[in-house]
Amino acid sequence: MAEFRLPKNSRIKKGKTVKAPDGATNVRQFHVYRWNADDSENPRMDTYEVDMDSCGPMVLDALIKIKNEMDASLTFRRSCREGVCGSCAMNIDGLNTLACTKACEDIKGDISITPLPSMEVVKDLVPDMTHFYAQYASIEPWMKTGTPTPVGRERLQSQEDREKLDGLYECILCACCSTSCPSYWWNQDRYLGPAILLQSYRWLVDSRDEATGERLDNLEDPFRLYRCHTIMNCSSACPKGLNPAKAIAETKKMMIERQG
Repeated sequence: MAEFRLPKNSRIKKGKTVKAPDGATNVRQFHVYRWNADDSENPRMDTYEVDMDSCGPMVLDALIKIKNEMDASLTFRRSCREGVCGSCAMNIDGLNTLACTKACEDIKGDISITPLPSMEVVKDLVPDMTHFYAQYASIEPWMKTGTPTPVGRERLQSQEDREKLDGLYECILCACCSTSCPSYWWNQDRYLGPAILLQSYRWLVDSRDEATGERLDNLEDPFRLYRCHTIMNCSSACPKGLNPAKAIAETKKMMIERQG
């Protein structure tokens, strides 16, 4: 698997070290990115020595322990703790993933935790998702139909058509894939990125949706779709095991078939 490391930044200084309690024998060091817009300090990496004998197995468990017992000022997002909501997406040991599903024992040595690459930081490990969500809204991620709604029943689809949505609907919009993509790093002002394009394909391939042409027109742009260069970082990074690169390729194929 490719590693998605943040660019080296000489302005990120070494911060404080918070020691584990006396007598702790199973200690892991967590190097955590810290930055606060409310002060004039440059970003830093604080080190926390965590007693793993009194900590859960996941990286998120360690972060919660650090916040609850060692440093209440540490800021990060989390919600479900089950790999469903995508809130705790961050860069852990050089890889974009979910803190709630990343086991500490799967990482050798010290554990480095930073925000998702390429996004503005609100505070500490919290990225600003405003632009990402605006891109999601731009693809109009809801069913669009022109025919009358069936009376007394929902819009039906065959089992075969329903299976076409497998590997698409499971996306939790954590942004791990998009923020691992160099094309997105360089062009995110115009390129939609892997996560949004996978979500777009989910509606393009839905047999109940009747706006395929309109949706393809919305993607017909040198940047919105075609800045994908099949680097494949997105598929390696997805914590749900999805394949955004395939969805993008299938969308490009639909574009060609429409023109031909």
